[in-house]
Amino acid sequence: MQGSNRLFDDVARLFTDAAGAAQGVRREAETMFKGQVERLIRDMDVATREEVDVLRDLVAALRSQNDALAARVTALEARLGAEPGSAGSTESV
Repeated sequence: MQGSNRLFDDVARLFTDAAGAAQGVRREAETMFKGQVERLIRDMDVATREEVDVLRDLVAALRSQNDALAARVTALEARLGAEPGSAGSTESV
């Protein structure tokens, strides 16, 4: 009976060691995979959130400037009595 208990203890210790080794391998594989994904993203030259936010603000400012300039052009055309799109055009007869 003593021999079978020792055998069960040895088998249990073997499984415990194997489980610990498997967890170590899993952690190492996760670390390597994460490093590869980070390197891939870095190599793809993906924009950061901060860069996207800056560009969004810049586009909004440029859009409002464009709208203001369009309104000024429309007002100037109205003051000149010209139709939109006909300023500076010459007609050949």
